[in-house]
Amino acid sequence: MTSPAFLPAKTLAGLIRRKKIGSAELLDLYLARVEKYNPAVNAIVAAPGADELIAAARKRARAADRALAKGEVWGPFHGVPMTAKEAFDVAGLPTTWGLPQFKDNRPAEDAVAVVRLRGAGAIPFGKTNVPAWLADGQSFNAVYGVTRNPWDLSRTPGGSSGGAAAALAAGLTALEIGSDIASSIRNPSNYCGTYGHKPTYGICPPRGHAVTGRLTPDDINVVGPMARSAFDLDAMLLAMAGPDDLDAAGWTLALPKPRQRALKEFRVGVLLSDAVSEVDEEVQAAIARLADVLRREKVKVTMDAKPAIDMARAQFLFNTLLRAATSHRQTDEEFAEAVKAADALDPADDSHAARMMRAVALRHRDWLLLNEERHRMRLAWRDFFRSYDVLVCPMVTTPAHPHVHDVPTYQRTIVINGKTLPWFTMLFWAGLTGASYLPSTAIPIGFSKTGLPIGAQVVGPAYGDLACIRFAQWLERAYQGFVPPPGFE
Repeated sequence: MTSPAFLPAKTLAGLIRRKKIGSAELLDLYLARVEKYNPAVNAIVAAPGADELIAAARKRARAADRALAKGEVWGPFHGVPMTAKEAFDVAGLPTTWGLPQFKDNRPAEDAVAVVRLRGAGAIPFGKTNVPAWLADGQSFNAVYGVTRNPWDLSRTPGGSSGGAAAALAAGLTALEIGSDIASSIRNPSNYCGTYGHKPTYGICPPRGHAVTGRLTPDDINVVGPMARSAFDLDAMLLAMAGPDDLDAAGWTLALPKPRQRALKEFRVGVLLSDAVSEVDEEVQAAIARLADVLRREKVKVTMDAKPAIDMARAQFLFNTLLRAATSHRQTDEEFAEAVKAADALDPADDSHAARMMRAVALRHRDWLLLNEERHRMRLAWRDFFRSYDVLVCPMVTTPAHPHVHDVPTYQRTIVINGKTLPWFTMLFWAGLTGASYLPSTAIPIGFSKTGLPIGAQVVGPAYGDLACIRFAQWLERAYQGFVPPPGFE
């Protein structure tokens, strides 16, 4: 029998409200599973202060049970245990981003996302692992070590929210929060067979998600919910979304509700692959099977649907804006050297390395020109979504790959359909929608021949977050939902 630890968080909240299980009892269940299963996957990190947070969580769980006895309900996740990606501030625990120089960085306050999920009734009890600087599609660092995929310990769970997805898949937590600038919610969800939602840019405040104390949001980067069920994502998103204090005096968020009342009312575009970033045939076949199921459900499906944009240019735009967005991590001396190196490049050098060097030393005028180009692409996406409600396409190009820790990302390769390609080409599918600020819901849709999860992303128009999630919910019921990995049931 599958453990109740794998139930959707909203289902667990319902059991707590009906007093079928206590909040303190549920927390103890997860803590026992962490003790038993976490050593193998290393998803939840043993951070200094963790014991104190667990003690506070137990106290809060007992308070949740007492509150229910008096008829008080704190929110949709009343008494449900949760963990948070290590990059989010949780008072009392270090926020290191996997960097030894920040091992003593202990914020006094929770990140906004943590505060808001606490307000929805959830109870944080730990943090999950990340790569250094959150800058890898894997999750390993010199502070907390390597996180492994519960489906195959020899493979990565993804990154940078890899610990979050691994903890969800292994049944070590009920809810998670991730962040995504280059598929960091979607990549781990794909590899671990879980759900995640990359929100429309700007709707969820990122304050408290910055190791250096930086307050200005990074371009492209978003924070969003991760779970084992699409039916948890909308409640989590609505709890997390809305203006931060600085902006709350002037505007409120009103995400449009989905107009579709049935799955068959969706107009769905499907994209299996692209010449810019070829996709593994098993992944393409899984998405094609989903398209067949949609057609049987009377859904209007159009294959090879894409906006009127140059895909190669979209990849260039994303890669450049991504490196520009993270260039603030350089010291003054490092930036000066980067500018010097970029200026010394041959203008005819259009290699990936040259492009990245120019991006980290980008001048503001050049950024403005690229931002204008990005805005035109956003308008092309707007026109595309006048004909389609959602686009179903790959999240990354393959199922989870083996750990690769001794080769820099720019030197890695990956084999796709017998061809050895640069590893970074898989980021095309992240940037296609991320750089244009679009919402995207990560969903599990099948398994490879070797038993690894395969996923897809459901992309919608700007601020169409709830429609993406609604579509994912119908697919969870009509097609496939989360499946626990063998050995963790």
